[in-house]
Amino acid sequence: MDAEWIPASRIDLTKEVEWPLPEKAEKKKVSGAAATKAQPKNALKRARRLSREVSSTPDLLAGKNLNISKPSKLSKAGGKENREDGTPLSVSQQPSELVSVDGTPRMEGESEDVEMIDAAEVEAKAAIKEEIEKTAEDAVRQEEIEKLRTGGSMTQNPTEIHRVRNLSRIQMGKYEIEPWYFSPYPASFSDADMIYVDEFCLSYFDNPRAFERHRSKCTLVHPPGNEIYRDDYVSFFEVDGRRQRTWCRNLCLLSKLFLDHKTLYYDVDPFLFYCMTTRDAHGCHLVGYFSKEKESAEGYNVACILTLPQYQRRGYGRLLIAFSYELSKREGKLGSPEKPLSDLGLLGYRQYWRETLVELLLDPDRDAISESELASLSGMTEKDVHETLVVLNLLRYNVGPHPPTAQIELIRTSPILTNSTQKGNWIIVLSDAIIEQHNKRLAKEQAKGVRKIDPSRLQWKPPVFPASSRTWNW
Repeated sequence: MDAEWIPASRIDLTKEVEWPLPEKAEKKKVSGAAATKAQPKNALKRARRLSREVSSTPDLLAGKNLNISKPSKLSKAGGKENREDGTPLSVSQQPSELVSVDGTPRMEGESEDVEMIDAAEVEAKAAIKEEIEKTAEDAVRQEEIEKLRTGGSMTQNPTEIHRVRNLSRIQMGKYEIEPWYFSPYPASFSDADMIYVDEFCLSYFDNPRAFERHRSKCTLVHPPGNEIYRDDYVSFFEVDGRRQRTWCRNLCLLSKLFLDHKTLYYDVDPFLFYCMTTRDAHGCHLVGYFSKEKESAEGYNVACILTLPQYQRRGYGRLLIAFSYELSKREGKLGSPEKPLSDLGLLGYRQYWRETLVELLLDPDRDAISESELASLSGMTEKDVHETLVVLNLLRYNVGPHPPTAQIELIRTSPILTNSTQKGNWIIVLSDAIIEQHNKRLAKEQAKGVRKIDPSRLQWKPPVFPASSRTWNW
């Protein structure tokens, strides 16, 4: 089709000037109340249509003094149609004030363009944005839960850990416990108000009737292993993860509720589990446990250790730690717990190390001792002994002929550091404060009684395992 030239006589300059509408972007379908509030089709068109006065209003010049040499910006619809005689406005003839839509003068600095906001469009965008954010948050939550279910907790922020905790409460025996962390129990358990755990076989149920039926049939009254220690207070059972896979997996699921760093749920074959129980007329009730690799290349004597929350702050954690070192002494090895330790585990171990070393150093028959001797007497590694002495600030280096005044001086037979330019010894200084604290602890233990491990009651020999039993083997 050929283009047609329109002569000036055919142009009607008496009507309003209408600017072309911009192309409208595609909108997503909006359902609900936002769709009912949609305005008529011509609402946007009417909002874009400006009066003749606004369309022909020039912009405000920057500054009070006019710069004639700088070309001025003409109005959008400026032209001879705005003049009765048909001549365009010059720079000196432009008005000094701007006119708003209602004809009132517009102050300097106000925007010339009038933007009409579609309320329905704003509400629709807000609803879509909120829905997208909610979907993204749910996706992140599901991804974190799946990561926890398959590979353990990788979250370092405690608030994130609590956000994905999947169980509300568990009932174990006569105790109701609130879990601390995520544990990969079946996904359907997340909707249950209470999870029922058998305190003997550690089976779990989300239905009270199913749990009652199980209890009427279950005959287990102690951990399914060999009892290797018994005194007036507690008993210890040794459970092989390869022989009792189901029970050990249930134990790992239970312990994961209270240990964030634990990542092992299913591969229990390479581990031995030492479970501490208390006895009554109904059976042996689980108090806590620690696991140990059958063959540890790093020499760890504990892989994971836990005292159940209902039995904490009663001295059971110290018994577990002491028992692990007693096993290391029977094996003729020096032991150390696997790192990193949980917060409660680190506190428990530091307290045990401190009390054990101070008790050995206060022996009146000992004037000199080395780190290796302390390690062999306690079952601790030399690294743990040295770090504990440093934390307690007990090490001093004597360079003069007269040693510093101290309550007890223990001169090391093997120096910690070798320095050929100085002559002196490393000494262990026990301050009055440490000795006083030790005496207070002893007085408290005598008044209330204290549970200790009696090595003579341990009926156990270090087991020897073939290669097949130290790895996963169906």
